[in-house]
Amino acid sequence: MPPATCPNCGADVPRNAKACPECGADEKTGWSEDAYASGLGIPDEEEKFDYENFVKEEFGGGSREVKPRGISWLWWVTAVILVTVFLFFFLR
Repeated sequence: MPPATCPNCGADVPRNAKACPECGADEKTGWSEDAYASGLGIPDEEEKFDYENFVKEEFGGGSREVKPRGISWLWWVTAVILVTVFLFFFLR
């Protein structure tokens, strides 16, 4: 008996359908527990989970460390000019 929704694509499957009307998955290709779990990349019980490999596969190879950047020289120059203009008009 097919599931109510296709585990392969998520489409609604009619009650007595032999295959999913959207993606064509059936008992051999997508409804059985073995076919469904084989494409997930879950390690077998004998295999040890490799966290470093998982991080590389999910997030890419290199580490992206965000370094804080200081105030740009343009903002320093702008601040100095504004303070100078303010003092010029205030002390005048």
